[in-house]
Amino acid sequence: MLTFKLSFKNLMGNGKRTWLNVSVLSIAFVAIVFFNGLLDGWNKQAKTDTIAWETGYGRLSHPLYDPYDPYTFSDAHGIPGFQKEILVGGQAVPVLVTQASAYPNGRLINIVLKGIDPAQSLLELPSRWLDSLPEEIRGTTIPAIIGQRMARSAGLKTGDRMVIRWRDVNGIFDAREVTVTGIFKTNVPTVDVKQFWIPLETLREITGMYGEITYFALGEELAGSSPWTGNEAWYGGWFYTPLDTLMKDIETLMEAKKGGTMIISFLLLCIALLAIFDTQVLSIFRRQKEIGTYMALGMTRVKVITVFTIEGAIHALLAILLGTLWGVPVLAWIHYAGIPLPEMSDQAGLAIGEKIIPVYSMTMILATVLLVVITSFIVSYIPARKIAKMQPTRALKGKLL
Repeated sequence: MLTFKLSFKNLMGNGKRTWLNVSVLSIAFVAIVFFNGLLDGWNKQAKTDTIAWETGYGRLSHPLYDPYDPYTFSDAHGIPGFQKEILVGGQAVPVLVTQASAYPNGRLINIVLKGIDPAQSLLELPSRWLDSLPEEIRGTTIPAIIGQRMARSAGLKTGDRMVIRWRDVNGIFDAREVTVTGIFKTNVPTVDVKQFWIPLETLREITGMYGEITYFALGEELAGSSPWTGNEAWYGGWFYTPLDTLMKDIETLMEAKKGGTMIISFLLLCIALLAIFDTQVLSIFRRQKEIGTYMALGMTRVKVITVFTIEGAIHALLAILLGTLWGVPVLAWIHYAGIPLPEMSDQAGLAIGEKIIPVYSMTMILATVLLVVITSFIVSYIPARKIAKMQPTRALKGKLL
């Protein structure tokens, strides 16, 4: 305790130099928390939106279905024997997928045609709009909903009509007119880009795939209570993909982003610690007589080294306190307001909203505190080791070695 008091008193004697170092270190501390919170917020937002709009909490798919390979769509459909069993309770949404071509405004666009039950409520997708065709044109056109990205790229708006063409189950081309009954806005591009959603029974009828399904999006209750719980598994000849696997792309992206965040955090911390290092080197050089006096009074070299090391470490403690004072209101305001993103950010193909809300977890904050304290302690100890080589008589004369 006496050593700490002595270190603190010596540190306060440095005046403005101490508070300048503390201020720089506090900025680095708050910046590290902010960047990590921003990344965690994006990660949480991307996962939440993807679950709500596309994947649910698990996917049970036809064994040939590969969402990254459109060439598998023509064969990736079937009638599962457990269909009635799994649809009980509204915890599963069946989706049928096939390739098609659309001809909006005289143009040709290759699209993915997806059939979904208009009455489903498990996914955020506004499938109820598929039942909003005016009575007088029902039966003469197929209702379809699309996302804003699809509408923007095709130049479509609600009420527009166009022709779509597809292959049926026998490989024969057919075409019908569709009407856009709604344009939805989502942060998840994988349910939007190049996709048309139409009623499931309509898609089955026009393709001849009666009763067939490509995959089921599962609710949390069903995904967590079924035989496959949490693991990739086969069920009735169909393949179950757990949530962790469905989120793998997002996790991979976040890991890549964490590398950049770590580099920024490292540079910020190095700048702040360099100031502490220089201060400690200068302090030891200028306080040689004081060090010699300590030794002459019986203080061991280890204790003297401890005094100077603690002086440097106190910089970190003061920086954390100062950072808490000004950082908490600033970070709280950013969490409330969010970080707005440019309008074209949704073209990156990532699940990202109009703004990112940073998330500051206690684990992340404590880890940052430990990082700042430990690195400050190490940086302070490195120049203080020179004291071990000092001779008391030479130190009293102001001679370093």
